Amino acid sequence: MLTMRFLRVFTLAALAQAAGFAQHTAYFGTYTKPDKSKGIYSARYDAATGKLTAISLAAETASPSFLAVHPNGRFLYAVNEQAEGSVSAFAIDRTTGGLKLLNRVSSRGNGPCHLALDHTGKWLFAANYGSGSVAVFPVHPDGSLGESSAFHQHEGSSVNATRQRGPHAHGTFVSPDNRFVLAPDLGLDKVMTYRIDPQGTMPPSDPPFFKAAPGAGPRHLAFHPNGKFVYILTEMGINVVACRYDAQRGALEEIQTADAAGVNRSPSMSGAEIEVHPNGRILYASVRGDNSIAIFAVDPATGRLSAAGRVSTEGKTPRAFTISPDGKYLLAANQDSDSVMTFAIDPRTGALTRTGDPVEVFSPVSIVFVKSR
Repeated sequence: MLTMRFLRVFTLAALAQAAGFAQHTAYFGTYTKPDKSKGIYSARYDAATGKLTAISLAAETASPSFLAVHPNGRFLYAVNEQAEGSVSAFAIDRTTGGLKLLNRVSSRGNGPCHLALDHTGKWLFAANYGSGSVAVFPVHPDGSLGESSAFHQHEGSSVNATRQRGPHAHGTFVSPDNRFVLAPDLGLDKVMTYRIDPQGTMPPSDPPFFKAAPGAGPRHLAFHPNGKFVYILTEMGINVVACRYDAQRGALEEIQTADAAGVNRSPSMSGAEIEVHPNGRILYASVRGDNSIAIFAVDPATGRLSAAGRVSTEGKTPRAFTISPDGKYLLAANQDSDSVMTFAIDPRTGALTRTGDPVEVFSPVSIVFVKSR
């Protein structure tokens, strides 16, 4: 009887793996607060159901608001979004989900809010929102970080006297071919473009930036899986700017501006996160204020968008969301209601269907997945 039961469990596990239901650990970047969040949290993720369980503190660290995983799945990196900004490197225990601090280096600015690794895992790029700068760091073979090898201080301002008196770098996004880093700057209404080079100097490209509409406030962007298009979410304009992408120069050319706010647009709303589904036919953008995910259909041939609905995130302030590795679920991080809500994705229409009750995570800001052993 025990043998038959073992065989049944083994067979179900094998079938689940064959169906793409590999086990993952989800990690949550947060804003740390007394008596609430203490750092980076982890949870077991069931790819068959989208369910999160066993929420626990993976590493205690100050305001790890944005996370990134090394391509080899062994290391995790976090910005520490403070006045004296830093970037922390962790080794991942893929059996327990725990994190071990390797080292921490200065981000060379204040309020770092985003980071990304190049596709080789040799370089890490970080954006300092408060001081409006970007920096690159060498990644050592053991996963630890070296001191910054290059730094660019953005200069200038734009039309909004409150939000755009100076630069506010808001992200670093690596191109699919690993040749460029695109850095949206909310304060300048620009997306800066830098080249990735073997020396880690990150020189500006030619042209050095894409200019958005005055007062738009570029925040995050997403590449289409075919590499031909880039979609920029503006925080203040609450629009998605669709662009053709010139992979030879790292240059952007606007195709269309699509409204992400919808009919209930108001001054309290702002754009937050954007992702293109792996199938290339759906785009999602989160909107704070009305606490929703805007859904767009994507024409992979032209790059143009058409509105395809919106859904409440069932919480407050969807600072971030992410699509599961298999493309079947979307997890929305509701920062101000301390919750993460999971939605099943209809791969044909992009429609989102709530799968259960929200999971409590204090001040969630970003979500990443790592395959478990």
